[in-house]
Amino acid sequence: MIVAATSAAWSQDKVESPQEPQANAQAKKPKHARAKTAPRQAQAATQAQAAPQAQPTQPPVAPAQFQAESIHVEDVVITATLLPEKSQKVPVAVTVVDGAQAAQANLNNINDISQLVPSLNFRDGASNKDQGLFIRGVGTVTTSPGAEPSVSTVVDGVVLARPGQATLDLFDVDRIEVLKGPQGTLFGKNSSAGVVNVTTAQPTPEFHAYGDVSYYTGKEVRLKTGVSGAIVPGVVNGLLSVVATSYDGNVTNLYNDDKVNGSTHDGARAKFEITPEADLRVLITLDYLHSRETNPTGVITSTNVAYPGGVITPNPNFAKQISPVVASSGNRFINTNTFTYADDDNGGASIQVDKKLGDHTLTSITAYRFWNNEQRQDFDRTSTPSAKQTVDHGKLAFNQVSQELRLASARGQFWEYVAGLYFLHDDDKETYQRTDTLGAVTNTGVAPYGVSNNNIAAFNENTLNLAPTFRAIAGWRLIGDDLSYYHSRQSTAADTGIAASSPYSTGHVFKTGYAARAGFEYDATSWATTYATYSRGYKGPAYNVFFNMVPATQGQVLAAETSNSFELGLKSKLFDNRVLLNLAAFHTVFDNFQANFPNLIGGAVVTNLVNAGTVTSQGVEADFNAAVTDELSLKGAAAFTDAAITSTNVVGRNWPIKGGALPFTPKWKANLRADYTVPWLDQYALDFGTAVRWQSKVQYDLGESPDTIQKAYGIWDADVTLSNASAGLKFTVLVKNILNTSYASYLQSSGATAAPGTAAYVYRWVPRDDGRYFGISIRKEL
Repeated sequence: MIVAATSAAWSQDKVESPQEPQANAQAKKPKHARAKTAPRQAQAATQAQAAPQAQPTQPPVAPAQFQAESIHVEDVVITATLLPEKSQKVPVAVTVVDGAQAAQANLNNINDISQLVPSLNFRDGASNKDQGLFIRGVGTVTTSPGAEPSVSTVVDGVVLARPGQATLDLFDVDRIEVLKGPQGTLFGKNSSAGVVNVTTAQPTPEFHAYGDVSYYTGKEVRLKTGVSGAIVPGVVNGLLSVVATSYDGNVTNLYNDDKVNGSTHDGARAKFEITPEADLRVLITLDYLHSRETNPTGVITSTNVAYPGGVITPNPNFAKQISPVVASSGNRFINTNTFTYADDDNGGASIQVDKKLGDHTLTSITAYRFWNNEQRQDFDRTSTPSAKQTVDHGKLAFNQVSQELRLASARGQFWEYVAGLYFLHDDDKETYQRTDTLGAVTNTGVAPYGVSNNNIAAFNENTLNLAPTFRAIAGWRLIGDDLSYYHSRQSTAADTGIAASSPYSTGHVFKTGYAARAGFEYDATSWATTYATYSRGYKGPAYNVFFNMVPATQGQVLAAETSNSFELGLKSKLFDNRVLLNLAAFHTVFDNFQANFPNLIGGAVVTNLVNAGTVTSQGVEADFNAAVTDELSLKGAAAFTDAAITSTNVVGRNWPIKGGALPFTPKWKANLRADYTVPWLDQYALDFGTAVRWQSKVQYDLGESPDTIQKAYGIWDADVTLSNASAGLKFTVLVKNILNTSYASYLQSSGATAAPGTAAYVYRWVPRDDGRYFGISIRKEL
C-alpha cells in the first residue's frame, strides 16, 4: 500500500483543546496559512503539535493559544489507507513529519528527514544520481537505471520512478509520511520496502501569503515565499510557492581555496484547485527546480586500508599526492584539480480529478515528469601531475508518464474497498565518459546507454468490518514489467577504471508478479488498537546497466526480488489522551535480494548489481507524543533493526558476505524532542526547544570492510522561537550540533575489493551538520 496524498489529510497528532473549533479549522489550512495560530513549530517532529493552552481568570489576557482549559494529543485524520481514518486506527506503521517544523530546523530534503525517522536511512553520494533511501535496512544501492528502487517516493500523488528524482528541495511541504514495509495494494507503483510520501501545501479559498528568510553560518541563505487564495471565488483557488537557496559548503579545496560541498536551489510550484460543482474536484500541479551541488567525490579519511583478517596496508605515496591535506576521520579538506559538480533539472505537471459517484469516489491522476542531470567528478581525488588524473563526465535525460485510475468506497459500511489500475512508462538515456591522463598519454572511454520500462498493474484492498471492534484486511496487486536496455562503449585502451570497448548490445524481458496483504485489526480497548498483518512484497526484474558494463557477463537479467513480511502493531492513547504511544514489531525475509556488490576493473572499484541471496530484516519500532504539562511537550522515536544477509552464493574477492549486516542501517537509532512554551508580554509566545538523536555504529559496505564503519554518535540541537500569532510573525534562533561532533554520512574504501597489499585509501561524505553551526529565520504571515 502507498499512502495517499490528498487535501483531506493533515499533520498528525496536533496538541490543542477539543473545545476550540476555530483553532481546529485553522489547523486544516496549509502550513503557511495556519502558522498564525501555532504557538510552536517543533523541530524533530514525527507528529505535528501546537502549544499547550491555559485559560487565565483575569487580565492581562494571554495569547489565544494559551486559552484552553485542558490539553491532549489530538488523534487526527490521515489517509494512509486512502479511506480517511484516525491515525491511531490505521493498521500501518507510519511516521508523519510536519513540513513546517522540519523546514524551521533547516531539514530540507529526504536525507535530512531521515534524521527524524529511525527506520529511514539514506545513502549519500557525489551526485543525487548516486543517492538512495533505505527503510528497515532495505534499499537499492545502484546507479543503474535498470533497477527500480526498493523505497518508493511519492510527491503529491505522483510516484518518482528514479531514486535521484527524490532528492529535490522540500519547500512549502505540508507533511511527509513514511510507511514501513512492503506496500502496493492501494495505489501508485509497487514498493517492496516502504514509501516516503510528500504532500505539499494546498490552495485555499482565503487569501494567505508568507515570506521566510533564513541565514546560517557557512554562508547559507534560504528565501521562500508563497501566496494562496481564490482566483474565481467558489470555483478556482490557486497557490504559488517559490524557493531560492545558496550555500558555499563546509569542505575546502586547497588546490584553489574554493569552498565545496555546497549547493544552490531555485524553483517554484503552482497549484490550481478547480471545483466547478460540489462533487467534482480538479487539482493541477506544475513544478520546477534547478539545483547545483558541489559535493566532492569523497574527502580522504585514511591512507591506510584495513582488510578482514586484520591486514593493514599503508599507502604513503597517495598521502604525498594529496598533501597538504592530512587524512583524518574529521578531515574537511581536499586537493583536486577538477571542479566537481552536479547540475540538476527536475520538474513536471500533474492533473488529479476526484469525482463523487454516489457513495464512491473515482480518482484519476495523470502525470508527466522530467529529470535532466549532468555531473563532473574528480575520480582520482588528487591534483599531482605524477598521479594519473581521471575525470568522469556523465549526462542523463529521463522522462516518465504515469496514469492512475482508482475507485474508493465510502466509509462506515461492512465492506470498504479501493480498486484501481496503474500505468508507468519511463525512458532513460545516459552518456558517461571517463578520461585518464598521465604525462602525454590520455585514454578515454565513452559509453552511451539507456533503459526503457513499462510498468502496468491492477490492485485492490478490502476492509471487512466484522464487528464494531474487529476488522479483516485483504489486498492484492498484479504487476507486469516490460524492461529493455541498450549499451555500448568505445575505449582507446583498457585503463584504470576503463574497460575495453564493448559492441552495441540490447536486452529485453517481460515478467509478471504479484504483491499481497492480509491481516486483522482489533480495538482491544477504547484507547488501544492492535493489528497483525502479512505482506508480500515484489520488486521487478533488473538490468545492471552502467559505464563499465560487460554485456557478456553482466547483461543477464536479474530475477525479481520478493519478500514475505509479518508485522504486529499497537497504537494507543494513554493518560486521558495526553500520550500517544505506537509500537510495531516486524520480521521480513527477502529472496533474490538485489544488491550492489563492488568489483575491481583495471584497478578501480566498480559496481556489480547481483541477486545476492536471502536477506532477513527484523526489529522493533516505537514512537510517542506527549503533552506532559500545559507548557511542556515531548516526542520521540526509536528503532532496533537487525538486517543481514542470511544465505548467499556471492563471494567477495577475498571473503564471503554471508552473515554480514546490510549497509546504511544502524542496529539502534533514536531521537527525542522537548518543547517548553510560555506566554510573554501578553501577545507573544516563547518556545524553548531541544532535540537529540543517536545511532549505533553502521557499516556502509556490503563487503564488510573494516574501514567503512561509522562509529556510534549523537547530535544535540537547540532552538528558541518567539512568535506573535495575531501579527503572523515568528523569529527563530537555532544551533545545530552543539557538541561539534564529526561523523560521516557515507564511507567508502577504494580497496574494498582489492587484495591485501594493494595501494588504496578511504574517503567519506561530509554532512551539513558535521560541525556546529548557527542560524536565524524570520517568517511573516499575511
